[in-house]
Amino acid sequence: MRLLGRCQYLKLHSLSPTTSLSSTRSASTLGSTSLPQPRLNYRALCENPTSKSLNALNRKAPLPPDAIQSVVRLYTEFKSLSTTLNVKRNERSIVGENIKKSAPEEADAPKRTARRLKEEISQLESTASQMQEELLSLALAIPNDTHPESPLGPESSAVTLAVRGPSPIPADPNRDHVKLSTKLGLIDLESGATITGSSWYYLTNEAALLEFALTNYALSVAINHGFTPVTTPDVVRSDIAKRCGFQPRDRSSQAFHLQSQSPSSPELILSGTSEIPLAGMFANRLYPMQDLPIRVVGVGRAFRAEAGARGADTRGIYRVHQFTKVELFAVTDRDSSERMMEDMRGVQQAILDGLNIPYRIMDMPTEELGASAYRKYDMDAWMPGRGSWGEVTSLSNCTDYQSRRLLIRYQPPVNSSSSSPTLFAHTLNGTAAAIPRLIVALLESGMQFDDKGDPVRLRLPAVLRPFWLNPVLSSRSLVEWDS
Repeated sequence: MRLLGRCQYLKLHSLSPTTSLSSTRSASTLGSTSLPQPRLNYRALCENPTSKSLNALNRKAPLPPDAIQSVVRLYTEFKSLSTTLNVKRNERSIVGENIKKSAPEEADAPKRTARRLKEEISQLESTASQMQEELLSLALAIPNDTHPESPLGPESSAVTLAVRGPSPIPADPNRDHVKLSTKLGLIDLESGATITGSSWYYLTNEAALLEFALTNYALSVAINHGFTPVTTPDVVRSDIAKRCGFQPRDRSSQAFHLQSQSPSSPELILSGTSEIPLAGMFANRLYPMQDLPIRVVGVGRAFRAEAGARGADTRGIYRVHQFTKVELFAVTDRDSSERMMEDMRGVQQAILDGLNIPYRIMDMPTEELGASAYRKYDMDAWMPGRGSWGEVTSLSNCTDYQSRRLLIRYQPPVNSSSSSPTLFAHTLNGTAAAIPRLIVALLESGMQFDDKGDPVRLRLPAVLRPFWLNPVLSSRSLVEWDS
């Protein structure tokens, strides 16, 4: 992240009014396309260094051992330095007034004092700038707090909150989606590897239609639950991704970076999830509280550079470099985000219930939360061909972690108990549909076989039928709809 060297970064910048975000959502924003520095809560961090250190340890955050102690020390030094700097500036103002009032023959001494103060202030500002860069760099890597009910430990410590849908059919390698799609001409992995490389693919015939149907079905459910549809850019500034909390723990998780012809151009990446451009829509904006919550559902391509790094999960289209994703995103006031999380979970459940596949809802443990999530639910669908559950949705409450970095704020009512004229909003994001994994689950659970064990019919849920394009595909009739 590019760090700006201005010692005023801890202060709250005022926002000037501009055009509304939409006809129904008003907000004010700064006109610049580059964002001011994040407004991190250093005071809270310094008041609770032990609990913050334990939280980072529980989440296995990639921090130096003394990172939080260093932030506490630097912040204390910065406050002391800022006090000294303000005193010197005040002295300079007084000396300047004295020079104006002095006769020419009496001005030499105060002018020498003014020159000395100017040099001292310049040196202090330089020190403050360097100190704030180091402070911000360390503090940005500290993860969000953790919900007290989140389980401790690795992925295996996840708690199952519910299991929904029909009873899972037994694991069966004959239901492997790669075998089925090869026989039926649904996925072309060979051409994908030839054109681009491993973990790239073509969806063909009914699988291509299934992508379109799933996308529009998930969109329709979200819209019916009050989410506004958005199509997002697939290319974002890397600074925006970092502000959203995407801090890869190993080199294999890096994003795809785009080269620019101009050295002065911002660093661009292919977005790993439309959560990033959706969050960026609200960056550097100030909303009246009555405009919250804001709910949007975005459709975009997700690009993941780490697709080839996890063994058996790389088979077929379960873990790939590019896929279509429908994403839920919400902005709330600070008292409403936990309620919104349950509402968004309800949307995800409605989508998966309609698809009539077995799935489980998991409360994810600390080591699976990433940097931004305060709490995270995953939903795993049963995939009999893989013989295991596979994650198909994720839902995170990021509280004010992203909004402090992206400067998403709101104004509480005048008669509220808040002592601040503006507060940082809470943001939430959740998958509505990760298309390839839903295709895997539907193929492996819905395939019908003849007496010889050959796949002959794909039974799909009736909720997808209104979104099916229904063309004539050769002479076969592969799809069969549930009643």
